[in-house]
Amino acid sequence: MSTLTLTRRRGLAVVGWLGPVARRLGSGLAVLWAAATAAYVSLLLVPGDTVDVLIGDGLDTPERRAQIIAEWGLDRSALRQYGDYLARLLHGDLGHSYILQRGVGDILASQIGPTVRLALTAALFGSVLALALALTTAGRRPWLGGLAGLSELVAVSVPPFLIGILLLAVFSFTLGWFPVSGDQGPVSLVLPAVALSLPICGVLGQVLREGLERALEEPFAVTARSRGITERRLVARHALRHALLPAVTLTGWFTGTLLGGAIIVESVFGRPGLGQVTLSAVTGKDMPVVMAVVLLSALVYVTVSTIVDLTYLAIDPRLRSSR
Repeated sequence: MSTLTLTRRRGLAVVGWLGPVARRLGSGLAVLWAAATAAYVSLLLVPGDTVDVLIGDGLDTPERRAQIIAEWGLDRSALRQYGDYLARLLHGDLGHSYILQRGVGDILASQIGPTVRLALTAALFGSVLALALALTTAGRRPWLGGLAGLSELVAVSVPPFLIGILLLAVFSFTLGWFPVSGDQGPVSLVLPAVALSLPICGVLGQVLREGLERALEEPFAVTARSRGITERRLVARHALRHALLPAVTLTGWFTGTLLGGAIIVESVFGRPGLGQVTLSAVTGKDMPVVMAVVLLSALVYVTVSTIVDLTYLAIDPRLRSSR
């Protein structure tokens, strides 16, 4: 192959990537802008004066009112206020909590660690359990697949907070194997992670098992069996790769599930994290913190979805040519 031909192919490959990547990044920025705008509009739609809304249940003094008017530019036109708000976000300024008397960025930074540990542990546990169930039940006896399907349906149907209460009743109150609340090391992370991961395991396990069963009926599987390959090697080396493709698309979905479920699970188990911060902000009418949590959730979701889409393009080159 000549150098010119090789260079031309590499150039075409790069061009094939540019369009999908640019479109995905553009849509991600549009979602972030929409989330920021929705948070700002929600502030304006709350009944009452904007200064009263931002103060919330905090101390109401003339000095604080003047500070809020200056920071948010409430003495300027509505369009200028909106532009200043977006400009502050672009510079990483999430505002100030007038109840906690701290910067919102500092509040979120101090609590994001426990939530990230909980979410990653739950994602790992749910993915491993779903993969194990799919590998042990796909293509086996029908009653085994039916039992797995029933278990997955129960895991998806039961809310995480109820699972957490049941786990606490059995393993903490009765058996005393795990602490009731708090963040006291890896042991205290087990029950919250299990409660948060079971709904993910239910959906992901069903998708993986159905993908494996479809893959085992494809022509390539018939050809592989005719060559004497064992069923276990067929699943591990060929069918699993095909079954993982639809499961990748669920990553964005269970990221949202983890973010939403963590708020409730952290409250049930008395853990620190963004869940406790969000609940405290909602009950205390701390709008700057609520708005920042909405923006952070949108940023995490967009980031994960973008990575998943680009990974999907890398796995299946046909998508690049079709787009």
